[in-house]
Amino acid sequence: MRIKVFAIFAVIICMIGSLRAVEQRQPNIIFILADDLGYGDIGCYGSAINRTPHLDRLAAGGIRFTDFHSNGPMCSPTRAAFLTGLYQNRFGRRFESALSGSRRDPGLPLNAVTIAEVLQQAGYATGMYGKWHLGYEAPWLPTNQGFDEFRGLVSGDGDHHTQIDRSGNEDWWNGESVSMEKGYTAELITRHSIDFIKRHRDEPFFLYVPHLAIHFPWQGPEDPAHRKRGTSYRKDKWGVIPDRSNVRPHVTAMIESLDESVGRMVAILDRLGLTNNTLVVFTSDNGGYLDYAGGFKNISDMGQLRGEKATIYEGGHRVPAIFSWPGRIKSSVSHETAMTFDLFPTFAALAGTNTDSATLDGMDLREILFDGKSLPQRSLFWRMGSSKAARQDTWKLCVRGNRPPELYNLATDVGERNNLADSRPMVLSDLKNALAEWELNVER
Repeated sequence: MRIKVFAIFAVIICMIGSLRAVEQRQPNIIFILADDLGYGDIGCYGSAINRTPHLDRLAAGGIRFTDFHSNGPMCSPTRAAFLTGLYQNRFGRRFESALSGSRRDPGLPLNAVTIAEVLQQAGYATGMYGKWHLGYEAPWLPTNQGFDEFRGLVSGDGDHHTQIDRSGNEDWWNGESVSMEKGYTAELITRHSIDFIKRHRDEPFFLYVPHLAIHFPWQGPEDPAHRKRGTSYRKDKWGVIPDRSNVRPHVTAMIESLDESVGRMVAILDRLGLTNNTLVVFTSDNGGYLDYAGGFKNISDMGQLRGEKATIYEGGHRVPAIFSWPGRIKSSVSHETAMTFDLFPTFAALAGTNTDSATLDGMDLREILFDGKSLPQRSLFWRMGSSKAARQDTWKLCVRGNRPPELYNLATDVGERNNLADSRPMVLSDLKNALAEWELNVER
């Protein structure tokens, strides 16, 4: 009997030791990035159409941001900013829009320091499963930018069933070579992500999950395949859409598959006992489409916001953002203004690295996440070609080419309907000067 009691006591001591080791270990970090998800596309942001119970639950238990922004209103810019903690504009104007589909074009510079490299050096296992869109062939691939493992697509879009890009190329990679798999893209991404979590459960890990959903081709799991190898789809890249006036059913199916993916990843954390030591962040790389070329309509939902993907209005870059860490982050709604490049310094600080935040454009968000404090005042900027925007407090300047500048007070006009440029000349002047100074700075 004494032997049994001693054995039980020994087991309890080992369990306590293991729990303490988990508590002291660097936190796991999972960053899930949706593609083209509109501000109002999920339930906790107002959608009454799309069923997103897993994302809604994640938001209810963590922080839901109402004023979070992607660094760009298109794919590649935001991804470059997230990975580097810098304005993507510092890498040249080609990073202000989606990178071209040419496999000869260089991607994100290899001398750029990425958050994956920083965490890798801090002892993290690093994995990426999903859409890269920052280079189309070696050496500009994730495995040369700090990721131990990569499975996914390198282009801006691929058929969700056949993984064929709009040029007709096979586009599903394992490391630095094409390795095709059968299956719906969201399912493949989820499966590989869960496998990564299982294999690295006993060490700190950083998992980057940039989903392709809800980018066109607009295809839910039950929709037909659209592309086949060797055929160009540059003039017909959207998918099989019987009713161009209502794309919503296809998009709804994609959003719900995305929600299911999030639910499955959260569930595996629970089953493995990793939930209380894992930060999960969910957001989008830019806003969604409302209407698009070719007569497509009723695609996404931006709520009250003006504009859509590829515009510098709020609908182009104000996006859903959820931060969840049970036991560390309290349930709340934050109205603080934050951007995608803020994730770099936040993740680096959580990992205990010696990264010099003064060299980054992003700002550490830990005081918001854990203490509910406000961020210091700062100016924020967006630029895509001749379209530019500057934000100071609640004031926003919009410049579109040679058109007269527009000024909005987002506190009372989040839909950017009432142009105050003529009535607030001093505010307009301050923002124009700040924008000009920023442009000089990023182009040095």
